[in-house]
Amino acid sequence: MTEPDAPTPFRLAYVPGVTPSKWVRIWGERHPDVRLELVVTTAADAPTLLRDGLADAGLVRLPIDGGGLSVIALYEETPVVVVPKDHVVTAADEVSTADLEGEIVLHPLDDALDWESLPGTPAAQRPATTADAIELVAAGIGVLVLPQSLARLHHRKDLTYRTVTDAPESPVALAWPQDATTDRVEEFVGIVRGRSVNSSRGRDAQEPAPKRTASQKAAAKQAARVKAGKNPTPRNSKGGKPAKRGRR
Repeated sequence: MTEPDAPTPFRLAYVPGVTPSKWVRIWGERHPDVRLELVVTTAADAPTLLRDGLADAGLVRLPIDGGGLSVIALYEETPVVVVPKDHVVTAADEVSTADLEGEIVLHPLDDALDWESLPGTPAAQRPATTADAIELVAAGIGVLVLPQSLARLHHRKDLTYRTVTDAPESPVALAWPQDATTDRVEEFVGIVRGRSVNSSRGRDAQEPAPKRTASQKAAAKQAARVKAGKNPTPRNSKGGKPAKRGRR
């Protein structure tokens, strides 16, 4: 006998630095029959990948070209500056962009921060990737400001980082094609928003029954008594005891 085909996997794209492991674990606990397939993409390619249907949803960095996409913000990442371990800024626990004046600040083409104006002195050339910029920091060419998760992703023993208090934060969001808001997508939205399994708001979830007023409850109780043959004897119009019938 032919075995039924396994359900198609739920494809979740994510950009470097974002860690979906917690949500992947919860998905596996709630939907063991539906495999969640991770798709690694770059921040620049993520919107096109979603619009082309190559993933059901994606964890992306804002801002993005949101045309044709539904997007909900999840959290914002702290910006940090990556420097050699013997750099002067390591004397403090955190720094400001003003503390980077006089520094060569690298600005890779895949920069995840939405700058209005770069701090310090821009490098003569822009590195192609964040990974390339990290190599230049290690070579003493300049410093690099980026989201903390990317600093951890590109960790090196000869480098460290410090929080930059006034650099732009990096918002992380969940995005998916507007015309493909499936039950699975809605279930994953519930997971990333922290809904419990009993508070799911998917398409199969039922709306709670509206609360009844006091008069509606009394009427329902009276109807139940009548149905059970326990209807009380009507009282007189003044609310007193039942009126006695006179003799004819």
